[in-house]
Amino acid sequence: MTTVHEPTTGTAARLSVWPASTTEPPHGDLAVGGVPLAEVADRFGTPVYVLDEAEVRDRCRTYRDAFPGAEVLYAAKAFLCRAMAHWVDEEGLGLDVCSAGELELAVTTGFPPERIVLHGNAKSPRDLDTALRLGVGRVVIDSSVEIARLAAAVGPDGHQKVMVRVVPGISAGGHEKIRTGTDDQKFGLSITDGHAAHAIARILGQPQLELTGLHCHLGSQITTVKPYLVAVRRLVGLMARLHEQHGLVLPELDLGGGHGIAYRPGEEALDLTALARRVRAELADACATAGLPVPRLIIEPGRAVAGPAGIAVYRVLSVKRTGHTVFVAVDGGMSDNPRPALYGVRYAPRLIGRRSTAAPARATVVGRHCEAGDVLAADADLPADVRPGDLLAVPVAGAYHLSMACGYNLVGCPPVVAVRDGLARLLVRRESLEDIRRRDVGL
Repeated sequence: MTTVHEPTTGTAARLSVWPASTTEPPHGDLAVGGVPLAEVADRFGTPVYVLDEAEVRDRCRTYRDAFPGAEVLYAAKAFLCRAMAHWVDEEGLGLDVCSAGELELAVTTGFPPERIVLHGNAKSPRDLDTALRLGVGRVVIDSSVEIARLAAAVGPDGHQKVMVRVVPGISAGGHEKIRTGTDDQKFGLSITDGHAAHAIARILGQPQLELTGLHCHLGSQITTVKPYLVAVRRLVGLMARLHEQHGLVLPELDLGGGHGIAYRPGEEALDLTALARRVRAELADACATAGLPVPRLIIEPGRAVAGPAGIAVYRVLSVKRTGHTVFVAVDGGMSDNPRPALYGVRYAPRLIGRRSTAAPARATVVGRHCEAGDVLAADADLPADVRPGDLLAVPVAGAYHLSMACGYNLVGCPPVVAVRDGLARLLVRRESLEDIRRRDVGL
């Protein structure tokens, strides 16, 4: 292994991207929510995802406190299960869903449908029918064809609140594959070319559709406030033109989410307090200049709520040197976390379950799948004596891991375990071979 020098930082710095409840006992076994992670691995097997309930709830409250009077919607695409929907509901947040599946799970859990917003750039008839049947609060129109489709589904005597997703022409986000505020991607209707204004005029001609506001989402992993301020100016500018042309005053403005978080110690994250303060000031100033009342603000955090609350725990299967690289292979990989392969996300896994006195060394943590790109961490600092049977824990694993998981190599999805106050309980069981066989119905 190539030896590296561990930064001269304390425990607080090393655990800066871990849940607030994380403790580091002298024997080396990290505990989250009062539960040792090695104990979770022994009880539920590996790979296993651990979700700190208190961290989720605290992050919901942080958003609620930072944006008083605003509507905060948890973006379910980051991670959704029945318990997550229940926690979000109890903490007073709404929900942003992207499919009939997410919507059905939330409503059948008891989540109030009127506090749910349906998104999606290509909503299926089933998505729309389910939204109308369950009484979803708002549907976000993403293309012109959805206007007629939704109006027909609602019927002449029906009523549905809608928003329009507009593209403000802003490039922001941590990777080109997660930038959605520019005119060259699949989401929304452009302000620049007039498609947004044309779609709004068509909606106003459908009496069964009530337009409540504009929506935009700039991208993901945004760590600076400025793109949101530019978006506010451009959306208020469109609202002013709509008022001039149609006498329309929209009561809502949705700035989406995309709030960046740190995946490794020392990385930059979005300052939520600064975001809230400056967005409110910018919105008030822009509306005053345009002579418009200030609309109610809506935001949609997903990753920033779920991501730092989750930990993935793997067991080491093999350690081998190839040339100058040491590969540490674990019992999971791109089937339960495709994000490194998709857009190069970097993590900071660490050894748990035993205290090592070996010097730290550089290693590449890889998965078990038959792809050269199945790499979980290309530059991990691990003890030089890491060996098969060891446990590795990956923090900031609560968002876009299991929600994007696949069935590659038929290894099955890992379970999700909640921890709180020294107790661990199963939320989502491990996908079994029997589960996989049941879906394969033909010979």
